[in-house]
Amino acid sequence: MTRPNSRPESIVLGIESSCDETGVGLVGLHTDGSVELLADAVASSVEQHARFGGVVPEVASRAHLESMVPMVRKAFADAGLRLSDVDAIAVTAGPGLAGALLVGVSAAKAYAAALDRPLYGVNHLAGHVAVDTLEHGPLPSPSLALLVSGGHTQLLLVEDVASSITELGSTIDDAAGEAYDKVARLLELPYPGGPPIDAAARRGDPSAIAFPRGLTGPKDARHDFSFSGLKTAVARWVEQRQAAGEPVPVDDVAASFQEAVADVLTAKAVRAAQDHGVRTMVISGGVAANSRLGELAASRCAAAGIELRVPRPRLCTDNGAMIAALGARLLAAGAPPSPPDFGADPALPVGTILV
Repeated sequence: MTRPNSRPESIVLGIESSCDETGVGLVGLHTDGSVELLADAVASSVEQHARFGGVVPEVASRAHLESMVPMVRKAFADAGLRLSDVDAIAVTAGPGLAGALLVGVSAAKAYAAALDRPLYGVNHLAGHVAVDTLEHGPLPSPSLALLVSGGHTQLLLVEDVASSITELGSTIDDAAGEAYDKVARLLELPYPGGPPIDAAARRGDPSAIAFPRGLTGPKDARHDFSFSGLKTAVARWVEQRQAAGEPVPVDDVAASFQEAVADVLTAKAVRAAQDHGVRTMVISGGVAANSRLGELAASRCAAAGIELRVPRPRLCTDNGAMIAALGARLLAAGAPPSPPDFGADPALPVGTILV
């Protein structure tokens, strides 16, 4: 959103450390309930995980320890603020990697104690929804959120981002982003797999190979996802080509795989929105930046009369701004702070927005 002319009534510090990004964000809350992004500092440890082909929890935790204070300092420097300007603090309490979460929660508790400010332990997934309000304003009630990342693929019914989120469906095996990483490895493309597969797909033919669409039959009434079968189908197709001594058309495989993922995600999201009478859809998470997902979602939402909202790519990936945005919504709603002894919960359910 465009920055208002007035000074924010409250400033919220957000800390995110659920996986491989150390995010620190500052958000201003105005008297009319609007929010503005003041700073968004992120340090990624993805390069440290690349040689392992996936996130290593111990490496992620160590990276958070090394990056936390520098990112806090950067965020305040970028915003031209001091620590004492903060009115409230929000931190990801879950879900995520246990050790990584503990780094963020411990840091947030230290800052809250030192500054004597209220602390909100919040849900990472709700943060992915709340971040859209920084660009597009308040979410209509109800709205539908499609979260797509390396660890999560979920459809959420959002009545109020600060108090009422209901899961309509989720992945029963691999998340979409996880499938991208595994297919990229099969095709000898770099990690993480999303950007290189997207790039290769632009050069390929999405109709070259008829890969399966999981859980899209008439009996699949619940809005769940499954990408394990698709990943296996790609692996078998590649193995058969290699066994026959034939070259693997990487671009066509990438395009056909990506088409299958985007087809399932958008078809099920639109159907869920129609089933629940929702007219606004938000797509967030790292995979939201995927070009084909964006194109197909825009086309299908337009055809169904659904408003589509997608935050800019930097805000879709894990960041502290999304946690600060959720903290600002909780502060505006008068929610009580978390108890001082709250802990990190790696399996925090999405319905628990505030611990």
